[in-house]
Amino acid sequence: MFKRDKYLKITKTVDDEGLAALREPRDDLMAEKFVGDDKYELLHGPFSSYERRLSVRTEAKGVNKVVESFSWRLSIPFWGIFFSFLISKALPKRSKPWWAPPDRLDERSARILGILACIQVIDGYLGSVITQTITFAADEFNHSSSAQGITLAVIRVGVLISLGVLVIADKKGRRNILLLTLILAVLSTALGSLSPNFWFLGSTQLIARGLTTGMGILIGVIAAEELPKGSRAYGVSMLSLSAALGAGISVWVLPIADLNQRGWRIVYLVPLLFLPALMRISKNLPESLRYEANSKIVVSEPLKVENKGGKERFINKRLALLAGVGFLLLIFAAPASQFQNDFLREHRGYSASGITAYWLLTSTPAGIAIFLAGRFADTHGRKKIATSGLLGGTVFIVLSYYSSGFLMWASHLFGAVLGSLTVALGVYGPELFSTKQRAKSNGVIVAFGVLGSASGLLLVGYMTDLFDNYGHAFALVAAGPLLAALLVISKFPETARVELEDLNPGDISPKISES
Repeated sequence: MFKRDKYLKITKTVDDEGLAALREPRDDLMAEKFVGDDKYELLHGPFSSYERRLSVRTEAKGVNKVVESFSWRLSIPFWGIFFSFLISKALPKRSKPWWAPPDRLDERSARILGILACIQVIDGYLGSVITQTITFAADEFNHSSSAQGITLAVIRVGVLISLGVLVIADKKGRRNILLLTLILAVLSTALGSLSPNFWFLGSTQLIARGLTTGMGILIGVIAAEELPKGSRAYGVSMLSLSAALGAGISVWVLPIADLNQRGWRIVYLVPLLFLPALMRISKNLPESLRYEANSKIVVSEPLKVENKGGKERFINKRLALLAGVGFLLLIFAAPASQFQNDFLREHRGYSASGITAYWLLTSTPAGIAIFLAGRFADTHGRKKIATSGLLGGTVFIVLSYYSSGFLMWASHLFGAVLGSLTVALGVYGPELFSTKQRAKSNGVIVAFGVLGSASGLLLVGYMTDLFDNYGHAFALVAAGPLLAALLVISKFPETARVELEDLNPGDISPKISES
């Protein structure tokens, strides 16, 4: 945890009206309560401790010299250093800053989001390892683009492992399953560094990616169950940024592959370095309150029979819609990501260092769009943001595969920025299913997404070998996300600022369960 207190003193001269305003309890970054003698403590906010004091000296009639002293300790683990800097800049203004969540987080939700973000970094790294290294592994083992496509497609069978993890998480709880999955995913990824052949690498990644996918879904489920209704998409965007950071770390490490033909293997060992620290931080991760509240519900048998038919039809309609969009999106997005390095290396002559530079310079700005997409999805709605990302991202990414030089870089930059707006879709899965079915249902959605990924990888790999042109292949599979955009804008419900219990009648709110 972030254990050091931070301090800030602000000296100002104000009139009596200004002094009265300073003596009002704050309600912006935090909510204060007055405890006497110009002292204020925390009522609600993302702090484990907080105090504000006023020292007032009247220098003349209507002229007051005030020293406003703050001391605080954030409840956010690891990321507290960064956010304490932002908070120190925001405290003098007595207003909610642009970077803050639309609905304020409390001590518990801020702590949980911080821990989940740490785990998500590793999840992002593990999920991108095979993407970054497969072209180098194929070179060592002398395999073609088709072999890469087949391997990447077969790895997707690991979603069956994900489904198993998520079924258990709905029955036994989120926390312990998440942490066990984290350990196993890191170890199975590290095993890939010992691969004697291409197919052994694919086998270890099948297991690792299955565990990693399950881990990522559980992270999103816990976040949705713990964050306030007006900040769920904000939380998803922060977790997406954490995953992008993890993926970025794998890109930073990638130049090792240029040093030796077997250098790519080191990329698989890096997560072992972070596992001990991550497990220490994760000790402070509690079980989801919503899971605890709803796991205690016992429904009488007659009521089960009465509600079963209508409720199942309702759930199946949502499941089919989300699964269909996941399939259509990933039939394009998965190969667009997975084949990027091979395209740059084999068709544009880039080295590992050149690939790293390309990824960093064209994808890093997308982080800003991810953050803004989450915030706007909470304040302006999910549908318009997601649709814009599907349409704009697809068009520019296809253009980048037809281009070279500056136009290729610019097209990929615009495609990455606009495509990142689809982060608004990520919150629908956890929102539209009841607590008892949330993890499992999201696993089914991901399974259809994996089917789309595998289909896209096989199709793009085959057509690229056939025509020796990635652009033609991606122009064809671009029909997927374009159709997905039509479904989102016409069929999806708007879920912004709606409680999960209102979206899923029959669920029990944690607040209700405690009363």
